[in-house]
Amino acid sequence: MSNTDKTTDVSVNGASLSAVDKGAEIMEKYEKESRTRTFQAGWLKNLIYVLCLGFTIYHLAYASGIRALQMVNIKHHAIHVGLILVLGFAMYPAFKKSSRKNIAWYDWIFIPLSASMPVYVFVRYPVFISTGFRGEMVDIVFGTILILLVLECSRRLSGWALPILSIIFLLYAIYGRSFPGIFKHRGYNWHRIVTYLTTDVYGIYGTSIKVAATYIVLFIIFGEVMNKCGMGQFFNDIANALAGHTKGGPAKVAVLASGFLGSINGSAVANVVTTGTFTIPLMKKTGYSKEFAGSVEATASVGGQLLPPIMGAAAFVMAETLGYKYSSIIKAAVIPALLYYLGIIIQVQMRATKDHLNGLPKDQMPKVGQVMKERGHLLIPIAFLLYMLIFSGQTVIRSAFWTILVTIVVAELRPVSRMSPRDIGDAFAAGAKSTVSVAMACACVGIIVGICGMTGFALNVAHAIISIGRQSLMLTLLFTMVTCMILGMGLPSIPSYLITATIAAPALVELGQPNIVAHMFCFYFAMFANLTPPVALASFAAAGLSGGSPMKTGWQSVRLALAGFIVPFMFVYNPQLLLEQVTLLTGLQVAATACAGVLLIAAAVEGYLFGRMHVILRIAAGIGAYLLIDSRLVTDVAGLACLAGIIFLQKTVFK
Repeated sequence: MSNTDKTTDVSVNGASLSAVDKGAEIMEKYEKESRTRTFQAGWLKNLIYVLCLGFTIYHLAYASGIRALQMVNIKHHAIHVGLILVLGFAMYPAFKKSSRKNIAWYDWIFIPLSASMPVYVFVRYPVFISTGFRGEMVDIVFGTILILLVLECSRRLSGWALPILSIIFLLYAIYGRSFPGIFKHRGYNWHRIVTYLTTDVYGIYGTSIKVAATYIVLFIIFGEVMNKCGMGQFFNDIANALAGHTKGGPAKVAVLASGFLGSINGSAVANVVTTGTFTIPLMKKTGYSKEFAGSVEATASVGGQLLPPIMGAAAFVMAETLGYKYSSIIKAAVIPALLYYLGIIIQVQMRATKDHLNGLPKDQMPKVGQVMKERGHLLIPIAFLLYMLIFSGQTVIRSAFWTILVTIVVAELRPVSRMSPRDIGDAFAAGAKSTVSVAMACACVGIIVGICGMTGFALNVAHAIISIGRQSLMLTLLFTMVTCMILGMGLPSIPSYLITATIAAPALVELGQPNIVAHMFCFYFAMFANLTPPVALASFAAAGLSGGSPMKTGWQSVRLALAGFIVPFMFVYNPQLLLEQVTLLTGLQVAATACAGVLLIAAAVEGYLFGRMHVILRIAAGIGAYLLIDSRLVTDVAGLACLAGIIFLQKTVFK
């Protein structure tokens, strides 16, 4: 059965709404970025549409390498920030109760101020160079205005958390001399702070906005073009064809479809809504509880950002941050991501077997050959992207640019995916709108990253974490995990990673962990903040679709993703899982023992392995999984022996 029926009815507070309407309601509730104005005046709608098209066309032209647009980084970053501020203040009302039909009078002040920021940078750049970025009074005035605009626009788009955190860091920079112990620093005056944050590539115009203005924007545009030509439908149909008829089929469909789509779109909540509006009702119909159905969708959607080749653009951001090749990042990410999904699939299978939950009728499922014939050509752009990134020697920016063009051409091969000029324009405009929220968060993160650079805060946090952990790697990992999950609460994935990589990753590096291990560890737990109460946006969005309890769905998501929580500890103790300087034989060995560990985790959580497990065997399974975290031969042998013993006892004594 193809998921083309857009009129599936679900209940919301007793009312009957279509799946699409329900999805829109959930998006507005749990993702502030979707709460845009719907203009009453046609000229305003057209103006915003044209601005969004201009935004996308500028970034595509810049990525194409047109010589006239090549400029020093701070100028390109300033144009990017200026455009997202203009679009942010134009599209997003200041308060929940503000009118969405017109632009408020005060926004007509903010918009020209925002537009003036790149003009100011272009005019003053020669002075920046000649004065060594020391800054004069005019720079302090414009810089202060820019900081205030970024804080306010970020508040509108992503809530109070990030602006408040940025303000705390600003106060820390000013009053650092009054802080106790290792957090004490000499303190800086406002003149020095503003100059550092706004006239050079260390603060707002620094690394955070660089990745937004180069990588993130292009891959968001790519995702919107793919969505417009029907890639989401292709993922749903191929997942149904492969797994819909199997035991617990709808849950497996949710895992596969959400994983495929999530790697491209990079938004956990949007992924939940896109696939969950159809998969969650089917899971409930099969017999899964509301909370379990919601948790399957949430965990699978969050995992998409961990899954190569695109990882929601995180692969490119991580490559830029670490100075690694893109191919090195996806090679390191592939086994941990597959282990994460293996854990979910195993638990889904165990739950379906335990509760006798069958799949959907096979004759109602699409055929793989039929799906590939209709939409299989849409895999060509992804294959082309991988070729460009790994084998062509082209930069990530140029590769993304050409892939977007190839996608538009390939979509013309079949009527089902063909796009009209208006469709392409709509995809470009949607790409700009989707970029605004992420890029605005990156600009705000730039304040935090800049202050960390000025004050040495990140190194101080690293020393504090290590001190609390008393040089114990496990304790340090646990404290780092908690730090990452707190910092990642309620934030988009890329800004969340950038903050955790700046503040928490140095602690692991200080203990001798390779950079890629430290950053991947922080990235995983920054993503898991979307699953874990009290601020579990992906889980809460899934609960909104399933009708289950948000908190119960959140904790069920943690339980379902437990293997994913263990995987980062595995690759810290066993870096070969990231395929760093490892032979094929060793890689297969560590992958096999890790799979055994994931199986034991799932068995311990679900209490099922070839039948319901006795509590003693569940405890033994947990112990065996813990032993397999460590890569030493003795612990691997002990863990595998534990698995063999459990299987033997389950088949004989406890059957």
